[in-house]
Amino acid sequence: MENYREQVKADCEQILSRFQEKDSVRFQVFATIWREMNFSHIFYGAVKREGRAFVRLILDTAYGYFLPPFSFQIRVGGLYLLYSLYQCQTNARRKQIRVALKDWDVVKKFEKDAVDAQHVDAVYILRRLMFLKAFHFTAMPTLLDYQKRRNVVKSTFCENFMDRSSHLPEIINTELLEELSNVHTMYTELKSSVFPPPQQTDSSVDLIHRDMVPQLLSTVKDFYKWRQRKDTRTTEVKDSGEETSSGQESSKRARLIATIKSKAYGQAAEASKSRRHRQVEVNFGSSEAGPSFKPVYTRINRPSLKARTKDNIHIISKVWKDATGTTNVSRLTSLELDRAEIKRLPENSK
Repeated sequence: MENYREQVKADCEQILSRFQEKDSVRFQVFATIWREMNFSHIFYGAVKREGRAFVRLILDTAYGYFLPPFSFQIRVGGLYLLYSLYQCQTNARRKQIRVALKDWDVVKKFEKDAVDAQHVDAVYILRRLMFLKAFHFTAMPTLLDYQKRRNVVKSTFCENFMDRSSHLPEIINTELLEELSNVHTMYTELKSSVFPPPQQTDSSVDLIHRDMVPQLLSTVKDFYKWRQRKDTRTTEVKDSGEETSSGQESSKRARLIATIKSKAYGQAAEASKSRRHRQVEVNFGSSEAGPSFKPVYTRINRPSLKARTKDNIHIISKVWKDATGTTNVSRLTSLELDRAEIKRLPENSK
């Protein structure tokens, strides 16, 4: 696809050049040029299997003319070009326009400028693209391919498309200032030769300022100093805002963690019934971060069933004597019993 980049770029510059010659920002003018050039046929420039990649190349190339440092008219033409290319795609599923997140502020500023200047065509086309969900917001303007070498080619744009406000040093140069100074000197000499000195100070005769060249040079310098201060201030505010927001998030997270720790370590949780004999001691005076648990294990010696029965049940002495003695029931399994022992058995047991 890189082989087609220069050809696509040349076609985009051609249609934008013709739009610039019209000195208009109306979509109707751009649509007339689009139809005259049959620009919708640009999608037939690649074979079918490369169609989607070719559409991506065309949209990325046209998107570059929608961003600075181009003039406002060229950016409007780039917007119209994006809209027309998006609508005239031959694929069943249209490819979206990649918009990097860092460029979205520029797009919104462009919309605000268009609204302030009452360029309703540009505002409508931009909001129409938003309504159609034609923008695909991405982290980077182009796709990143890892472990792949690329020959980086520096893109060059048409100088006629650039914003003239960025070329003031080329306009206000030394030669121009010298020529203005010579013209001012000639004007002063002609005025002094035609009018007498009392009339030279008349406002109807004194058409230009005497110190026009120094004023022009100082105004240009002041403008550039103001612009540099504005750009620097904007960058600093943006950086400081990011740092402040990140610092506030970090401090908020630290406070939240400290609160959770204080709640977790400042109070000892109530133990369950099976563990209430294990007491937990909390050391509040420790300077270390974290709890100081000292588990104390105590063993409770509970009396046996025999001891508890002996303490709680009271039996008369005669019954107790028979209970504690050896019973003859255990000896019933013997084959023969002595007659004397049978006689000693109680009557109840016979």
